[in-house]
Amino acid sequence: MCFKLILLMFLGATLIVCAQEPPNVEVVKASWTKMRIGWERDPFSGPLENFDEMRSRARNERRVATGGGERAKREAKADDANLAKQREQKPPQYYFIYKTKFKNNHTAAITQIDWDYIFYERDTENELGRQQFTSDEHIAPGKTKELTVTITSPPTRTVSVTSLNLEEHDRFSEKIMLVRVQYADGRVWQAPEH
Repeated sequence: MCFKLILLMFLGATLIVCAQEPPNVEVVKASWTKMRIGWERDPFSGPLENFDEMRSRARNERRVATGGGERAKREAKADDANLAKQREQKPPQYYFIYKTKFKNNHTAAITQIDWDYIFYERDTENELGRQQFTSDEHIAPGKTKELTVTITSPPTRTVSVTSLNLEEHDRFSEKIMLVRVQYADGRVWQAPEH
């Protein structure tokens, strides 16, 4: 089946590396999206004053009513400072979701795929960024499977991590490159070095 066979011994396992035969894996579809987490407030969170704030307010009113003096004022300030810290919102976090749908046109099932999601400048085709992934997925012969990876790294340095810009996809072209495919029968296809 392979034009060039190279046997590798790795931890007692024999892998047959097919250097010349095509991997017979088709990239059906690829996409990426940016997701912002932690920016919205819960509309069902209840009254404006939560339980801790109500307890603190009642405690401070009781202190003042019993004539706590300076100590009551200091404790009230400390309570206010603690509540203010609790109210502080964390800055939103951004995640990037990379999806690629592969079809296995080979006669053996795939057990692992190394793939790169490459981004090029639209006009010059200069490479702007590359995300490298390894997916341990079983893809039966003739079947299609979507692989999804979620990370905090943007596609390129020109993609803003802190803003949601709908035009970011228009700035560059994209390509999926297969780097390595491992099959259930022990064969491994490796992309030729450039």
